[in-house]
Amino acid sequence: MSTTTAGAIFVLSLIAALAVAYRYLGDYMFRVVDGERHSRVERGVYRVLGVDPGAEQSWGVYARSVLAFSLISILGLFAFLRLQDLIFKVPDFATPINERVFPHLAWNTAVSFVTNTNWQAYSGEAAMTHFVQMAGLAVQNFVSAAVGIAVAVALVRGFARRKSEQLGNFWVDLTRITLRILLPLAVVAAVVLVAGGVVQNLTDGTTLSTLTGAQQHITGGPVASQEAIKELGTNGGGFYNVNSAHPFENPTAWTDWLEVFLLLVIPFSLPRVFGRMVKDNRQGYAILAVMGIIAVASIVLTNVFELGHAGTVPQALGAALEGKDVRFGVSNSATFAAATTLTSTGAVNSFHDSYTALGGMMPIVNMMLGEVAPGGVGSGLYGMLVIAVITVFVAGLMVGRTPEYIGKKIGAREIKFASMYFLITPALVLIGVAAAMATGNWQTQANVGPHGFSEVVYAFTSAANNNGSAFAGITVNTPWWDTALGLAMLLGRFLPLIFVLGLAGSLARQKAVPASAGTLPTHRPLFVGMVVGVVVILVALTFLPALALGPLAEGL
Repeated sequence: MSTTTAGAIFVLSLIAALAVAYRYLGDYMFRVVDGERHSRVERGVYRVLGVDPGAEQSWGVYARSVLAFSLISILGLFAFLRLQDLIFKVPDFATPINERVFPHLAWNTAVSFVTNTNWQAYSGEAAMTHFVQMAGLAVQNFVSAAVGIAVAVALVRGFARRKSEQLGNFWVDLTRITLRILLPLAVVAAVVLVAGGVVQNLTDGTTLSTLTGAQQHITGGPVASQEAIKELGTNGGGFYNVNSAHPFENPTAWTDWLEVFLLLVIPFSLPRVFGRMVKDNRQGYAILAVMGIIAVASIVLTNVFELGHAGTVPQALGAALEGKDVRFGVSNSATFAAATTLTSTGAVNSFHDSYTALGGMMPIVNMMLGEVAPGGVGSGLYGMLVIAVITVFVAGLMVGRTPEYIGKKIGAREIKFASMYFLITPALVLIGVAAAMATGNWQTQANVGPHGFSEVVYAFTSAANNNGSAFAGITVNTPWWDTALGLAMLLGRFLPLIFVLGLAGSLARQKAVPASAGTLPTHRPLFVGMVVGVVVILVALTFLPALALGPLAEGL
């Protein structure tokens, strides 16, 4: 079987599995977030938190709840990282915590995991104890993903409700999503991964003799449990330094397929929740179509560029295999790279820095699109809905009518929230890149020229879009880089989130606008094409100069 054929089967089987999950998982998630009954465990959580599950919140209270929870999470995780040598010290590292996790690295890591970025400027097996991996990092993998879904659900409620100030209760949404959606799916996924050969233990590791007679220490740990939620919650933080390229995290081609499926399944199923909540499944299918068109185009282009292996050395060798594992090959590695950057996952099964110039450009472009195809859990849906709002506004200007979407008028207040959402991330990326180049901090990288510039662009694009992957040819564990990227992650997560909730509150207060002959149908192919066009055009206008100086210059 040829590489191209195997890669096509890999992708087509993913599409088929996601198509099945769209309806069944989407309907299940709809029942979770739209239901009114609380389980005994959930009621116990509410009592501990002091929350009245029957009381709903305005968008301002909902936003403050999200920010308060996230602030406490950052402070708690920071303390956990700095004190880990005092708590269940397995493995027992020879080097003290002050030489493994500096304060600036602890800040960066705490912000990274709370913002669902999981950028890692450290080597997991050499820096973190098992307990911190389980009770600190993996816990944030659950709750940061739940925050994203909760905010997306709040925005959908804004479309669905009429003349209301209420968007639901953040604490109820957070608890239900964690306990009823993420936890059960992660348990099942972890069991399957263990069956596939992923490590799951609490040992200090094993020392073995190599073929040359040397001694090598093989680190074990609770890998499968973290790997499951890492992909399912589009988090991306690996237990090991090489992430999903490590055979203990991703042993075989079929576990590789499973991990790609896990990182796509919830984001691609959430449009079904949107359609059910606004009582028009056609709207969900339209959003799904936009996501699917962009995703397929990206996966195909990434495969074409990598299988074409442009460049002197790849052409001489007949393939661009540097940085890729032969277990997965070129095509499956390219598909994984596209999927992990189309979502906010950031997990990697190959070394993106070794990709061809144009092949390496595609992960950057995927993140620059705003990770909306399908994006992170929750963040992809609310990002796509914001783009849809911008699209109907542009369409309304073209025909001279007040734009409407899902029965709501898109006026000055709504478009301000949508515009601020769209502009904040590109601003963070471009300002961050300019600061790195102007202050000379780009000199911490191994490469110069267009590829070196691409590494800097990739780093800030990944951080501001809460992705977490990297070109990795750059030394980022320094006070400047840890601080700068931490700020990009923090602002890139919570400023857009506030604008989304503000938009939701503005929409919820409106009454329904009946459709008329001049209303743009938002469930037809014309609208789907317009949304795709808006995504591509806005990104091209914003980032083309940066791409021209980096990957395009290198590739052309």
